[in-house]
Amino acid sequence: MDGYGSQLPQLPQIPQIPLMPLVQVQDQQQQGNQAQQGGAWIPGATTVGIVFQDGVLLAAEKRVTYGNFIMSRGGKKVFKVTDNIGVACAGLIGDMQILAREMEAQTNLFSMDVGRPIGVRSAAKLLANILFNRRYAPLFTQTIVGGIDEEGTSIYVLDVLGSLIPDKYAAVGSGTETAMGVIEEGYKDNLTLEEAKTLVTRAVKAAINRDALSGDGLDFVIITKNGITEESTKF
Repeated sequence: MDGYGSQLPQLPQIPQIPLMPLVQVQDQQQQGNQAQQGGAWIPGATTVGIVFQDGVLLAAEKRVTYGNFIMSRGGKKVFKVTDNIGVACAGLIGDMQILAREMEAQTNLFSMDVGRPIGVRSAAKLLANILFNRRYAPLFTQTIVGGIDEEGTSIYVLDVLGSLIPDKYAAVGSGTETAMGVIEEGYKDNLTLEEAKTLVTRAVKAAINRDALSGDGLDFVIITKNGITEESTKF
């Protein structure tokens, strides 16, 4: 056997592959600079949802921005979905419109199939599934779903990936911190419609004063047992 040892073929050495690729510090810095440069286009907004005594109030300001450029002073970010459910968004206007149309279509299909109107929680879960299914190509929007049904009044907050959080009041968008501070200070159970509108208007105005990406007016969607009404005002 010793005489044949030298005649055996030599196996090539297999290169070792690291479990995690090594990233140079310089590459990380370049990626960080690119992210900072590419992140300037993300639009801002101030969108609020609140539960009051007889229903739900959704509101959003009108300004549409692209970086430092104001593209529109009349953008709509609150939408009617059914006769008892509405949705308010912050993010890309096109993604908001896609979500609102998709949600309206799916809730109508549900009503025709089951024979009854869809509940608010079911509609919010439906939207969460839509967002999660798009997680690899997400729709850049934060969303508030609100309405009234047999269980009462409720709102739900959703992020880009469809996380679902129930609450009595919520704010999303670039003006969230300022608006939420005002709402938390003034919110109480069993607010009347006028009190809710006053509180929401004060919260959005406070956010506009501190957030350059928000402004130019306010759109309301008011949901009660009598249906949905829409109002708009200019600042």
